[in-house]
Amino acid sequence: MRSGARAAIVGAVFAAMVGVAGCGSGQDDSSSAKDGASAGSGDDKPSLKNVKTGPPSAAEVKTTARAFLAAWSAGETAKAAALTDDTGAATTALGDYRKKAHVAKVALEAGSASGAKVPFSVNAQISSGGQSVPWTYESSLTVTRDTKTGKPVVAWKPSVVQPDLAEGDTLKTGASEAPPIKAVDRDGKELTADEHPTLKTVLAALRERYGKKAGGKAGVETWIQRAKGSKSPDKTLKVLSKGTPGTLRTTIDASLQSTAEQQVSKRTKASVVAVKPSTGEILAVANSPASGFNTALQGSYAPGSTMKIITSATLIDKGLAAYGKAHPCPKYFSYGGWKFQNDKKFEIKNGTFEQSFARSCNTAFISQAGKLKNDDLTNEARNVFGIGLNWQTGVPSFDGAVPAQSAASKAASLIGQGGVRMNPLNMASVAATASTGTFRQPYLVSPSLDDRTLAKASKTMKSSTHDQLRKLMRLTATSGTAAEAMAGMSGDFGAKTGSAEVDNQEKPNGWFSAYRDDIAAAGVVPEGGHGGDTAGPMVAALLRAGG
Repeated sequence: MRSGARAAIVGAVFAAMVGVAGCGSGQDDSSSAKDGASAGSGDDKPSLKNVKTGPPSAAEVKTTARAFLAAWSAGETAKAAALTDDTGAATTALGDYRKKAHVAKVALEAGSASGAKVPFSVNAQISSGGQSVPWTYESSLTVTRDTKTGKPVVAWKPSVVQPDLAEGDTLKTGASEAPPIKAVDRDGKELTADEHPTLKTVLAALRERYGKKAGGKAGVETWIQRAKGSKSPDKTLKVLSKGTPGTLRTTIDASLQSTAEQQVSKRTKASVVAVKPSTGEILAVANSPASGFNTALQGSYAPGSTMKIITSATLIDKGLAAYGKAHPCPKYFSYGGWKFQNDKKFEIKNGTFEQSFARSCNTAFISQAGKLKNDDLTNEARNVFGIGLNWQTGVPSFDGAVPAQSAASKAASLIGQGGVRMNPLNMASVAATASTGTFRQPYLVSPSLDDRTLAKASKTMKSSTHDQLRKLMRLTATSGTAAEAMAGMSGDFGAKTGSAEVDNQEKPNGWFSAYRDDIAAAGVVPEGGHGGDTAGPMVAALLRAGG
């Protein structure tokens, strides 16, 4: 939970290690004789004619895996690394395991192979800072055949050492640079990963950034220091001695957070975010699955027709559309060499702009592409809605992208395809801006804690545009594509649905962006289908719970 942590007080202890249980030297003479292969050092240089090809046999997998584990367990780093297909990387990682992670002893036991994959258990002892603690976990390796020598070798990757290690990561043990934190919600209620599992990555990122500022005292830990530029926070794997946590207040609403988690848990993949339009405070963040990449804040997806909120504001500002005015919605419209169509090829004869918005008519927006400059949508998104302004939320986040495009890609951008990329945080903010007319950058921790400068849009929405946009979203929520999800909603509310087509997916990603009084929310269900049916119910549930 830190970067650049100082070296541990006690150096690595090197001793003869306990060998792999029941493995002896790791060689299987009968298997080698039968298959004509061994897990040797690779000194032999067979002629190309005699190089063995094809996947390794079961006996080769067993022999190679056990030889590698035996060498690693015995502290014979060079020998173990020579049994892989990347000697250099393996030497560094296995060396760091002893020197930087301060693993004093390790016993490794191979399990039953499944094809070329061999699971194994790790029973280690970490010694650092006057502490010595056991560390057990499960990992696996895969045996492959070296294309040059034909010998079976371990396919090297960092996760062999520890399953959570990625390329460029370093395993370390020492005094943590980032003390632990006690994160609390806006009302002072503690937020824990046990009670709110979808906040695990957020809490880790908060500790990494605010551990010192929160006033805690560091402990001694084993952790993964992520590679420079990684989007993932450092990860604690083992606590040798606990530090004293400092208290960090966040903008999260614990009750609303629980509702968000309940909603996304109903689907294999889903993400949702809720914000407070009057301030920009982030009230809830949830992802399914709960662990892994934080799609809600860092995802980058085409937002589909929820983008029509920004597009409509652009068209109204340019005098190309207006509530109550006639607007074409044909079955098809071609632009830039692409032929665009509506869902199920519907059309609205003699229709108005609000009808096209409420029914999410693609061609009604595509038909205006030729009247817009390549950067008109980009400027509206940035200057009015704050998209792409380098948001300082307090944790890693992606603030959206609406690049200037031309020809067919420009037309596709108008309906949230092309190069447009958003996540639920971005689209919750878009709904919030539509609600109030003013962009307020979302944030999770008060900027006063670390003197962050929040992003500010250069313009507020024109009064006439704001009024029309709210009417468009209200109509959509009461009699358009969002009506079913928003049924029975009270107060001041509006919504927009979206379905974003993605190559090689049977179903589009379902989107929903909406507001009600002083809460705005957005969600995405990858490969969920229509947004009103999939993302809609979970967003509406948040709006009701926050009322």
